[in-house]
Amino acid sequence: MSGVSSKTDVWFHQISTRQSSRPFSKTKGLVQRIKFHPHRLLFYVATQRWIKVYDLAKQEMQRKLEPNVKWISDFAIHHGGDNIIVGDYSTRLAWIDTDYSMKPFKTLRYHKKAIRSVSFHDKYPLFCSGSDDGSIIVSHGRVYNDLATEPLIVPVKVLKGIRTTANYGVLDVAWHPNQPWCFGAGVDGTIRLYT
Repeated sequence: MSGVSSKTDVWFHQISTRQSSRPFSKTKGLVQRIKFHPHRLLFYVATQRWIKVYDLAKQEMQRKLEPNVKWISDFAIHHGGDNIIVGDYSTRLAWIDTDYSMKPFKTLRYHKKAIRSVSFHDKYPLFCSGSDDGSIIVSHGRVYNDLATEPLIVPVKVLKGIRTTANYGVLDVAWHPNQPWCFGAGVDGTIRLYT
C-alpha cells in the first residue's frame, strides 16, 4: 500500500507490520498519481510533466518517461506492463510503448476539454478516457506480442450522459473486471454503467 503526503513525498505502508517508510527522496514537482506495475517490482510516480519509474528491489529510479504533455492528470498501465496511457489537462492522451521509447508512440486529441481519468481493461483490448467535456471515449487498443508490430489504436465509441457543471464533467472512469462494461463517475453526482 502506498500514499502521498504534502504532494511531494511518497510513503509506503506495510499493513502486516503496521510500519511506514519513505524509500525515495522527495519528488521534484507535485505528485499527480502513483501506481504499481502489474507484474514486476516497479513503482510509478507521475508528477506534472514526467512519470518516474522506480525499482523497488534496488530502491532507485530506473527511468523517466516523458509523455510530452503540459500537465498529467492520470495514467494507466496496460496489464502486459509495457504500454502506458497518459491523460492530460490540455485534452491530450499519450500512448507510450516503453519497449521502444520513453516518449509517446502516439498522441491522441479526441476530447474538447481536460482529460480527468484513463483506464485499460484487464482482459479486453480496450481503454477509455473521461473528460470535462462530459464524454467517455472508448478505444480499441491491441498490443501484440511481436515487438516489431506497433500497437493498434482505434476509437470505437463516444459515451455521453454525464452532465457538466462549472467546467467539470467526468471525474473518473473504470472497467468491470470481467465484462466489457465501462463505469463513469461525474460531477453531476452520478455513476453510470455503459454496456
